[in-house]
Amino acid sequence: MNFDSLGLRAELLRAVESQGYTTATPIQERSIPVVLEGRDVMASAQTGTGKTAAFALPVLHRLAERRPGKAAVRALVLTPTRELAAQVHENFRDLGRHLPMKSAVVFGGVNINPQIEKLRRGVDILVATPGRLIDLMERRCVRLEDLEYLILDEADRMLDMGFLPAIKRILKAVPAKRRTLLFSATFSPEITKLAAQFLDNPVRVETAPPNSTVEAIAQKAIPVDQGRKRELLSWMIGSNDWRQVLVFTRTKHGANRLAKQLETDGVTAAAIHGNKSQGARTRALGEFKSGKIRALVATDIAARGLDIEQLPHVVNYDIPEVPEDYVHRIGRTGRAGRDGLAVSLVAGSEHGKFEAVRKLVKVEIPTEVMDGYEPTEPLNHSTKSKRGGSGGGGNGGGNQNRRGGGRSGNAPKRNAGGGNGRARQGRPQRRGRRSAA
Repeated sequence: MNFDSLGLRAELLRAVESQGYTTATPIQERSIPVVLEGRDVMASAQTGTGKTAAFALPVLHRLAERRPGKAAVRALVLTPTRELAAQVHENFRDLGRHLPMKSAVVFGGVNINPQIEKLRRGVDILVATPGRLIDLMERRCVRLEDLEYLILDEADRMLDMGFLPAIKRILKAVPAKRRTLLFSATFSPEITKLAAQFLDNPVRVETAPPNSTVEAIAQKAIPVDQGRKRELLSWMIGSNDWRQVLVFTRTKHGANRLAKQLETDGVTAAAIHGNKSQGARTRALGEFKSGKIRALVATDIAARGLDIEQLPHVVNYDIPEVPEDYVHRIGRTGRAGRDGLAVSLVAGSEHGKFEAVRKLVKVEIPTEVMDGYEPTEPLNHSTKSKRGGSGGGGNGGGNQNRRGGGRSGNAPKRNAGGGNGRARQGRPQRRGRRSAA
């Protein structure tokens, strides 16, 4: 369906056309008319399918139908992470460029005073993370009594991150007479309960089975000993000449360590996680997008909100503790219908967790054993966490200097990895042996 058949204002159609889009995605096609009708929505869609525009376009349309007499926030979007908040705000700004409305984004990790000043000047649309919004509410710097639209974006992630008390507190501060839109990549019993409590007879929109992955993403699993993951990752980046790869680890410390070890291997890399300042996170993401660095090592805090055009490769260096996070991680690639590759490096201790992922996504994820990296670890069928993950290279999460283990953090650049994109001379060429998933 074309956008011009959805009943949107001409100003919005101009903005959409300027971005090169003419045809709505399934989530946009099904959600936009419902929001335009003034209904609450509970929507689920695979990440990377245009979910933000699915709520931004109709909300902008409805807000433009009348101008309020006083300056107050009319639409509030809550997101779990700073990166997602910035991305959503950018989308609202781009789509509403031809409309006389003001927007702002507020999140922690940066000076609050400029945010306060912008709110004092008045905004129609506010995108916020829950913690910073409550801080502003306590300072009486934001007015929500005239709110018309509340949007919960990536609601499942906000619950995973422990934001439910903050969300309930915010919901008590907004008018009961409002429209509420809940968008999420996955549904869970907790999400359903939240919707039942705070949404008014919502229309449920699902464009794909819950927890499914985008078909454009090729997925594979590589069993490998924990202590050799870093060595294999560096070799894969170099031998395949990967120029842009997003790597997920389980811990912040593991992300920092792996980024440093990749640099030692000749792969330009940076880490991004919750302990990094917002300036450092923005800088690392900018360098990754521009191609200055080849590997961005991230914790799950970055799984939501990283919108990187044509990102070709995602690697699960550590298998996520929560299977649903796998969907969000690999959803950073294969966006807007483009192809992508998601590789999971599965240690013996993570076998049970990855089987939980397979059960969740309900698609075949082929297993490929890499010559020279055949696993020797016993398989742990438990889905519970074991310490020692996120280790990159030789000393892993503990003392990983066992037989077949990786090298220490100051190992020589034995893979010619990121530097020239060629495999180390003498390294067996990648010739995988496939087995049934």
